[in-house]
Amino acid sequence: MVMTPARSSTGTERAGAGRTGAAKRRGAASSRGRRRAGYLMVAPSLLHMLLWTGVPLAAAIVLSFTSYDVLTPPKFIGLGNFVDIAGDAVFRRSMVNTLVYAFFTVPVAMAIALLIAVLLNGRLRGRSLFRTAVFLPQVTATIAVALVWLWIYNPQGGLANAVLSFLGFSGVNWLSSTTWAMPAVIVVGIWQGIGLKMLIYLAALQNLPADLYEAASVDGASKVRQFFTITLPLLRPATFFVFVTSVIGAFQSFDQIYILTDGGPANTTTMMTYEVYKSAFREFRMGYACAESLVLFAFLIVLTILNRRMIGGTDGHR
Repeated sequence: MVMTPARSSTGTERAGAGRTGAAKRRGAASSRGRRRAGYLMVAPSLLHMLLWTGVPLAAAIVLSFTSYDVLTPPKFIGLGNFVDIAGDAVFRRSMVNTLVYAFFTVPVAMAIALLIAVLLNGRLRGRSLFRTAVFLPQVTATIAVALVWLWIYNPQGGLANAVLSFLGFSGVNWLSSTTWAMPAVIVVGIWQGIGLKMLIYLAALQNLPADLYEAASVDGASKVRQFFTITLPLLRPATFFVFVTSVIGAFQSFDQIYILTDGGPANTTTMMTYEVYKSAFREFRMGYACAESLVLFAFLIVLTILNRRMIGGTDGHR
């Protein structure tokens, strides 16, 4: 009479353990199946990246140590291309120009985009129309944008000089002046880059917890104080993403430079990407162009690491 319940209890425990083990095995099998399905779904994208990103990157690294003009086989020269880059005054000028361009376009466009996102996140009549209007330059072909700005900067009858004339100032030869060519290009970069940044900030703002703002309002915090104490800290991950993508975009600027100034006047608007293009497709110095592109890549890596340390990474914590 005493042993029967014990045997029954032990049998129940064994049955329960068996069911638990079977459930774990089924869960493990299901997890493996999901992983395999995931690998299969991302395989085309990984294959695409391997073929069109990984292979060209490896080829660029190899060719950067060679002298290659497309017509003759590559000749290994070691660090010769990098030594030439160190002594290339035009490429050094392009590095400075690219840094200046990124320094002004990225933070200014980010600040304007954040301000517009905050305004369009509120209860504003016709905000959908305003959002579309702000984002429209982002989806417009860069060449089309550059052609419009060519007309705006036209010294004879362009909109910019017409505005200056209306205000009582003399016109400026915008794109042919060593003083005004770079500011003119920077304005175009700022204007075209606001749309995407605004959209990212707007999406981030709409995901912020409303209870924090309600609590701050109860405590008597003004809208300005809420912005600096709640909104900006919570937007740190979005700011990190926007900054990194904006810096990469600024360092890869080519189309508007090619159309607006062709790197001139006197190399005042020559960018690193334009120098890579010129070395590769005008001078046919492919090995040298690959070395220049690696220098550009190194710039982007260093700037990304520095920004991650300053902003604190994507998790919003330092």
